[in-house]
Amino acid sequence: MEYMKAVICTKYGAPDVLRLTKVLKPKPKKDEVCIKIYTTGVTASDMFIRSSQVPLWMMIPMRLKIGILKPRKEILGSVFSGVIESVGDEIKRFKVGDEVYGMPGYTFGTYAEYLCLKETDSSKGCIALKPKNITHEEATAAAYGGLLALQQVEKSNLQKGQEILIYGASGTSGTLAIQIAKHIGAKVTTVCGNTNVEMVKKLGADETIDYTKQHTIPKGVTYDLVLDSVGKFKKSKLKSACKKALKRNGQYLSIDDEALQLDSKRLERITSLIEANYIKPVMDKIYPLEEIVGAHHYVETGHKKGGVAAIVANT
Repeated sequence: MEYMKAVICTKYGAPDVLRLTKVLKPKPKKDEVCIKIYTTGVTASDMFIRSSQVPLWMMIPMRLKIGILKPRKEILGSVFSGVIESVGDEIKRFKVGDEVYGMPGYTFGTYAEYLCLKETDSSKGCIALKPKNITHEEATAAAYGGLLALQQVEKSNLQKGQEILIYGASGTSGTLAIQIAKHIGAKVTTVCGNTNVEMVKKLGADETIDYTKQHTIPKGVTYDLVLDSVGKFKKSKLKSACKKALKRNGQYLSIDDEALQLDSKRLERITSLIEANYIKPVMDKIYPLEEIVGAHHYVETGHKKGGVAAIVANT
């Protein structure tokens, strides 16, 4: 039997419930690939899953899906970047040695050295070839933030010349939403803290609103799309004002309006945009997997810039 290192979560709670250990290495079925994970993302979604600190109306459905008293899947982690180590007999899209990235859905499992996934999209994951011109650390931010941002931008049918306001523009999805919107040709206004104003301007923001100084939208200012990139759990006077600042037929969309679609075709579009240098993921801090508790503490502060990743294995 072969073993691998993994971080497990045997109960809901603070970051300290996470524990590094050894578990059995998985073997791919005939319709699966086995991925050697180089890097996993440490995301806001991971915080909710580990802590189970969600609004009461979400508690029951979340516990039913993830686990009543503890996570049903002890190895957490929702995004990965790595290389195909082995493939099942029925695999057609990938071969051994391909660098890939993606998300495993509610099967989780990326806080580990190896992960087995089907090559076809389902609620249990999506996978695509990793962009050649970014690191594995950046790829985790591209998969997680890119899928969140692109799903909502495509849903809105944002057009060249339209105006978009991105609330929470300095996070993993917000930083990519800025660049996607600018690539489309939209005018972009961002909401972020004063320490991130220069960063979002460099990413392409035409206007910025500093939420530490401004708590409303100027009278008469409206947008074709207001994109909430922090999720509906976080509320503020400014956010309420943003919801109302819509043009006629304008849209307000949040990244958690609906379940994230695990769509490899959309992931391939993100790869194309990155390789064409239209967008580039922003990275904040990178930890070794052995310091995953510290990574969770940092992400929980709510002040990260772009993505946070944990290195599982050296390339």
